[in-house]
Amino acid sequence: MMGVSGGDDDVVQIKQPNKSGDPFIISVNCPDKTGLACDICRIILDFGLCITKGDVSTDGVWCYIVLWVTPHSVLLPVSCSYMKERLQGICPPCLASFYLVQQPSRSSPVYLLKFCCLDRKGLLYDVTKVLSELELTIQKVKVTTTPDGRVLDLFFVTDNKELLHARKRQDETCERLNAVLRDSCISCELQLAGPEYECNQGISSLSPALAKELFRCELSESEVRSQALSPDMTKLKKTNVTVDNCLSPAHTLVQIRCADHKGLLYDIMRTLKDMSMKISYGRFSPNSMGYRDSDIFIQQKDGKKILDPEKQSTLCSRLKLEMLHPLRVIIANRGPDTELLVANPVELSGKGRPRVFYDVTFALKTLGICVFSAEVGRHSTLEREWEVYRFLLDENCEFQLTGGVARNKIVNRVRRTLMGW
Repeated sequence: MMGVSGGDDDVVQIKQPNKSGDPFIISVNCPDKTGLACDICRIILDFGLCITKGDVSTDGVWCYIVLWVTPHSVLLPVSCSYMKERLQGICPPCLASFYLVQQPSRSSPVYLLKFCCLDRKGLLYDVTKVLSELELTIQKVKVTTTPDGRVLDLFFVTDNKELLHARKRQDETCERLNAVLRDSCISCELQLAGPEYECNQGISSLSPALAKELFRCELSESEVRSQALSPDMTKLKKTNVTVDNCLSPAHTLVQIRCADHKGLLYDIMRTLKDMSMKISYGRFSPNSMGYRDSDIFIQQKDGKKILDPEKQSTLCSRLKLEMLHPLRVIIANRGPDTELLVANPVELSGKGRPRVFYDVTFALKTLGICVFSAEVGRHSTLEREWEVYRFLLDENCEFQLTGGVARNKIVNRVRRTLMGW
């Protein structure tokens, strides 16, 4: 058995860099559980951090994980104490886990943040940035612009700090928003969400043709053509996934070589978690010429190697798909208007991908594009559940939305921001 931690305070250690540009080193030493590496990577992605390399090792009872991480932006503040608290919160208790069946974690209450303000460029991103800084996670959004230039925003959020029930925390949230919106803010209310949250979990109906293009397994012909001049697409298509059962008597070795992108390790870990694969050892090499190599020794849920050729093929195909196409970005006509759609797979646990709304609104702001309306919801296909982001773009902005070149530029900017390129 691996070394047992002395207490919960020793479970997560974060070593700060000696100088600017060096990585933070995060080490986690705790009892093992299925999907723990995925949950850790998800939190790190939620903090806007990039995992530059990592090692994972477990004997099935105890695990030890070391990750080297850097901020995606030098302007992004990193709260080590709060990140440590978040990471400790998902780790099994050091002692009780050996004797007690773990109780499922309770879901956080959902709150409705409703505010009305005058419209302006970059509004949606500015609000999203404040919510991110306050550690409020957006679960669903409904944004509408009225004919008189006012915006009614409905944000359904959960509080990572679990303090939003307190009046002080609610007042802080409204004050921070008022400071950003300034004189344009007309009203701001925050309350526990009612039945309207459950009633609004879905999104507006997608046409069969739109759903087919958004959720297809491979890149569409239009996407391939639009990205033909982009070196990013050439890199993505070089993804390689292989399995080997010769190097270990008890484990299957999965080797992945693919283009690096934001959340890469999270995408690998969530795929293995959703396929009920147990990780015994993993090494994730640093970026080299834009590519990353990963070597992962895994077992099936029953503790056996993957010997069935069909299961091997399914595993390789699924991982390759997630490396090639982790996020879907398309532009379509919605009547006379232009709509941007972004979709990402939802984990079987029900969790969506962190920071997608943040990144998309940031990309649109940098392009000078205003959003007329927006919504976030879930959509189920035969294979899986998706989180879908719909943005109806305002034609009255400095960026011309008509024409294939302009639309390709929007898709490229949004995709590159989401992928961290």
